[in-house]
Amino acid sequence: MESTLLIFLDGIGIGAEDCEFNPFFKYGFKTFENIFNLIPSTANSFFKKNNIYLWGTDANLGIEGLPQSGTGQTSIFAGINAPRKIGQHFGPYPYSTLLPTLKQKNIFQEFLNLDKKVFFANAYPKIFFDYVNSGRRRLSVTSLSCLYSGVKLQSVTALRKGKALSAEIDNSRWVKKLGYNLPIIKPQTAAKRLIKIASENNFTLFEYFLSDHLGHWREKEYFNRIFKTLDVFLVEILTKLPKEITLLICSDHGNLEDLSTKMHTRNPALTISAGKYSQKLYESIQSLDQIKDTILRLHQ
Repeated sequence: MESTLLIFLDGIGIGAEDCEFNPFFKYGFKTFENIFNLIPSTANSFFKKNNIYLWGTDANLGIEGLPQSGTGQTSIFAGINAPRKIGQHFGPYPYSTLLPTLKQKNIFQEFLNLDKKVFFANAYPKIFFDYVNSGRRRLSVTSLSCLYSGVKLQSVTALRKGKALSAEIDNSRWVKKLGYNLPIIKPQTAAKRLIKIASENNFTLFEYFLSDHLGHWREKEYFNRIFKTLDVFLVEILTKLPKEITLLICSDHGNLEDLSTKMHTRNPALTISAGKYSQKLYESIQSLDQIKDTILRLHQ
């Protein structure tokens, strides 16, 4: 089975080598240091080591202003230049006139059209399903794509069985903020679960949004723990990934890499590929709108 794992990290770009405002230089990040022996910067943004590639992807897409999540994620998951189509960057949710395109061309639907197995690995709490069932659809690109395509959205049941992941990786917010009776797991455990899920499907997506939250709101009380949890999780994924699985880690715009501002940046979006077709991904992806079709070509 051809298996591709896509890990989407909201709001991580490649920024300046700045130990005051770039947290990757300020605090260190083992994902970069252990895998590549270097931390990427705008002056040094391409690394390759042991068939793992790191580079910056254009998130501006020829449009002035700061890239936003709605158009950036639509560009990634529908394979179109969304900001050019509507004449602006827009977010955090997809622009209304983009919804028909998202419904027809989202990456889940395209895989299903090829009779492939797909899986969205994020679990959602009951409050989310109550919101959706109420008829309100102010949702992220990924959630809408699943609803449009009939892809199952995982619940606490799958999370308890280890067959899905919480959005924060370790279940901590489900326990501390939502009151669920769940174990707080190690990021290494979450990584192993995600790799197992990916091995059983042609296309698997895991979405991580706290990186964008760290950039906007800083989450001062939890910053170091959240930052470290993501780091350990990514290191485990990259070092334990089976050779037969293709991995792409991507983002929609810059933010976290520059804590001098709470706004997004125009920096290149962080992109990492590993596994079976890592070189093909690197050679084919220069901008966000090329990600979906590049992944699909691996399965055609």
